[in-house]
Amino acid sequence: MTPEALPPVTPELARKALRAVKDPELGLNVIDIGLIYDVTVDNAGAAKVTMTLTSPGCPSGTEIMEDVRQTLADVEGITNVEVELVWEPYWTPDRMDPRVRAFLGH
Repeated sequence: MTPEALPPVTPELARKALRAVKDPELGLNVIDIGLIYDVTVDNAGAAKVTMTLTSPGCPSGTEIMEDVRQTLADVEGITNVEVELVWEPYWTPDRMDPRVRAFLGH
C-alpha cells in the first residue's frame, strides 16, 4: 500500500494555522490584529510570510516571529518557512479585523 500524496497546502490553510499565534501583549492572534500582510505557499510546500509588528520596539517581536515560523513548520505539507519582517506599510489599528477593533474600543 502506497501513501497517498497530500494535497498542496494553500495560503488559506496556512493563515488558518497562524490564528494559533498570539501577540503575548494583546492576547489576540496575529491574523485578527493585522500583523500578517501576505502568506504564499509554493507547490513544493515552501511558505513565505510577510509580516510586521505593532511597533519597531515591540518587546515580543522575536517571539512572535519564531511562533509564526514554528507554527507553519508544524503544518503537514509545509517543507520550509521564510518569515520576512517589513515596516511598509506601517501597522496601525486600522489593520485589525473590525470586530477586534470594536472589542478593543478603537
